[in-house]
Amino acid sequence: MKNMLVVTSGIVAMILSTATIAGPREDLLAQYAAAAKASGFSAARGQALHTQTFSGGKPDTPSCTTCHGKDTRGAGRALTGKTIEPVAVSVAPTRYTDPAKVEKWFKRNCTEVLGRECTPQEKGDWLTFVIGQ
Repeated sequence: MKNMLVVTSGIVAMILSTATIAGPREDLLAQYAAAAKASGFSAARGQALHTQTFSGGKPDTPSCTTCHGKDTRGAGRALTGKTIEPVAVSVAPTRYTDPAKVEKWFKRNCTEVLGRECTPQEKGDWLTFVIGQ
């Protein structure tokens, strides 16, 4: 009985420690997965979304790379000339930790580039891509 209690306590501790590891980025990915009814996200699809040229948005912003550049680890530049922090988490570790900001920028940028809001699948794929950069 004592051994069973020790094992049970260990399992509970592992579950609780795992729950505290999940952060805002993981929470966003879980929300997007549920909304997209997705079984997983693809960094390759996210990279394709980042570099693809679209015709539905504003003519001066046909792709994410227009402002953010092809190198996700480098700074981008807005059309106004303002510097944009790199999108890669490896060089901008505080990126994507505020869900409200993430949604604000997805809404604005997707509308300008794609001409519509991004789907939860697209958001999850793109976020998976930049988290891995």
